[in-house]
Amino acid sequence: MRSPTEVAAIRTEGLVRRFGELTAVDGVDLDVPRGEIYGFLGPNGAGKSTTVRMLCTLLAPTGGRASVAGCDVAAQPGDVRLRIGAALQEAALDPKQTGAELLRLQGLLYGLPRSAMARRVAQLGELIDLSDALDRPVATYSGGMRRRLDLAAALVHNPEILFLDEPTTGLDPVSRASVWTEVRRLNGELGMTIFLTTQYLEEADELAHRVGIIDRGRIVAEGTPDELKRTVGSDVILARVEGDAASVCPVVEMVPGVQSVDVHGNELIIATGSGPATISPVAVALASCEVTVSELTLRTPTLDDVFLELTGTHIERDEEETAA
Repeated sequence: MRSPTEVAAIRTEGLVRRFGELTAVDGVDLDVPRGEIYGFLGPNGAGKSTTVRMLCTLLAPTGGRASVAGCDVAAQPGDVRLRIGAALQEAALDPKQTGAELLRLQGLLYGLPRSAMARRVAQLGELIDLSDALDRPVATYSGGMRRRLDLAAALVHNPEILFLDEPTTGLDPVSRASVWTEVRRLNGELGMTIFLTTQYLEEADELAHRVGIIDRGRIVAEGTPDELKRTVGSDVILARVEGDAASVCPVVEMVPGVQSVDVHGNELIIATGSGPATISPVAVALASCEVTVSELTLRTPTLDDVFLELTGTHIERDEEETAA
């Protein structure tokens, strides 16, 4: 447990951001200790990116307070920027520059001495596995290579805290795995605090020490991935039926071993302590109701199950992220 006198890497109290009549971030409280990978998980439009922009001093809060590396984001934005690195969704890379030129420019903007730049660029090239490509124009880079170069640019001044806003969106599985490796290495070898926003359940599960789930601007759950998944149950049976599933819910709830049943349209989410022993009685119960079952599957809980239980919808819904 952190000492009461130790400064948190990131702390917010009632953080709010409004855009006209829209409240994109609605009273968010965060307390991220140093050295943690904190996963900020939510669907498009939930307020993830708006929160990150405020923490990176790119947006001013409408209400509440936030401090990053012990500096107030509103009163000390310059001090915050010197202590953080940020790789946001839109990588601002000049396609005509080489990777090395871009990193040198970034270093000079942060005040690194010219005499140290060659060594720092070489170190970063090795760190992100781009050493062989640094002398090539960025225009020749693949999407995954550009993402890793953007990550290197965020690291050029050895920041205390790294913000990664959906760093693997649009990447192929191999490139995504490469970014995951770099994130783990930065945290494990350098002890860097990493604030990672994502809408990928597997990404949060794989990387984050703790996860905060945000929906419609509010944090609806927080904990380690395992802690959050245990709130759903040890196993989950998913049943999809033709028609309204609510009519068969009372029958399924009576099946021995069933802990709870959540109904969402034609879908039953059944929590149970022993899935293998319960799935057959559930199938029998559904058959007795004379409904057509289109799907009946058994799996362990996911973070999407947590989100579904809390909000009544899946985290991977298709929504346009409005001002978030």
